[in-house]
Amino acid sequence: MRRQRQAKIVATLGPASATPEMIRALFEAGADVFRFNFSHGSHADHHARYQIVRRVEQEVGRPIAVLADLQGPKLRIGQFAQGRVSVEAGQAFVLDHDATPGDAHRVCLPHPELFEVIGPGQSLLIDDGKVRLQVESSDGARILTRVVNSGVLSDRKGVNVPDAVLPIPALTAKDRRDLDFALDMGADWIALSFVQRPEDVKEARTLVAGRAAILSKLEKPAALDRLEEIIDVSDAIMVARGDLGVELPPECVPGTQKRILRTCRQQGKPIVIATQMLESMIGAPVPTRAEVSDVASAIYDGSDAVMLSAESAHGDYPVQAVTMMDRVITEVERDPLYRTLMQAQYAAPQRNRPDAICAALRDVTGILGASATVTYTSSGHTSLRAARERPSAPILCITPQLTTARRLALVWGVHSTISEQMHDESQLVGAACQAAVREGFARKGDQIAITAGMPFGQPGSTNLLRVAEVWG
Repeated sequence: MRRQRQAKIVATLGPASATPEMIRALFEAGADVFRFNFSHGSHADHHARYQIVRRVEQEVGRPIAVLADLQGPKLRIGQFAQGRVSVEAGQAFVLDHDATPGDAHRVCLPHPELFEVIGPGQSLLIDDGKVRLQVESSDGARILTRVVNSGVLSDRKGVNVPDAVLPIPALTAKDRRDLDFALDMGADWIALSFVQRPEDVKEARTLVAGRAAILSKLEKPAALDRLEEIIDVSDAIMVARGDLGVELPPECVPGTQKRILRTCRQQGKPIVIATQMLESMIGAPVPTRAEVSDVASAIYDGSDAVMLSAESAHGDYPVQAVTMMDRVITEVERDPLYRTLMQAQYAAPQRNRPDAICAALRDVTGILGASATVTYTSSGHTSLRAARERPSAPILCITPQLTTARRLALVWGVHSTISEQMHDESQLVGAACQAAVREGFARKGDQIAITAGMPFGQPGSTNLLRVAEVWG
């Protein structure tokens, strides 16, 4: 089953999409990657869905990626004596260590590490920014704030701190348990939440130990200060616009998204745009025109994938949401402007052999009108560097590694197929021609461009470029 588009779709599984029939329907509608949100559901729930995804993978004969999304640290205020209080703009409000239920003038903030980094002039955002508190002073035991906008505070609402790098690890004890479970289960990607610095990613990579690829979620403004470093140590990036949109002024989010996209494209790292893409389809069978434009803009900008969250996890129209996303992507990629924008956004390759070969591959496919770009890879590196070039022909990846094929399901333009280990160039050319015909990319007499690394099986050794005419 070949997709007739290059950008990919990530669909979150949940109560609305937990049956074999629904997961199969989501794949057939266009989902390439299934996200397991570890902020919700039990390990038993996730394991049952994972088993279904792998059965669907066997039935359809296509590699499917599983993305395990860790919850990350959640900062929350304590509880109130009456469960909720109203606060008025201009009034004083105190956050302290006292676990006594709060009132309209104070509440516990059970995160002592925050008291050391909060200072005058900074902001605390409660309940996704519905209430903003301006910090006036902090002495390590009490944070005195002034309410900026009137609102309601209630038990255990979340706290965002946009103006500080928080001295908390990206992986909580819960995350570590979930990570162990997800790796044992067989997840292909691990999404790391609330990344603030490259050290967060390095810590996770040590724990993952090569068993999965790491996708860093950019949700905090602090991450933008070290954006290039974070992207460099990550395997992929997600622009998680939920929390990012709370901590940044809303008008800054589009420009920030484009900056992250541009940097990922330059480094050749896959990027996923997420959150509220088709939000209205949680309860409606059609999206708003603004939402359609949002999805289309992400594709025009060159993103590798776009993601559905609540729309497919617990919405009323999960299949329709995936179908709509598929239709939008397909329509954008048919637009001649799309290819023009890809060329305009092109970043010069790095000065190494893999990028030199893949840059030449891009030129060859365009000049010859090749039907397919064929990459042979064990680690996925060759396919990733080819995808960075955004060639005009689709990328047919031949790999002996099922884990590699699954991970590449997230990457722009890559259609993976499993093969035996190659031993010489003539064997590779024959396998490439056969796969191009079998997978529906080429017919007899078409030309294909082939790239690989020799000796075969050595990661990062891309050094072969071959043009072949399809035979048989």
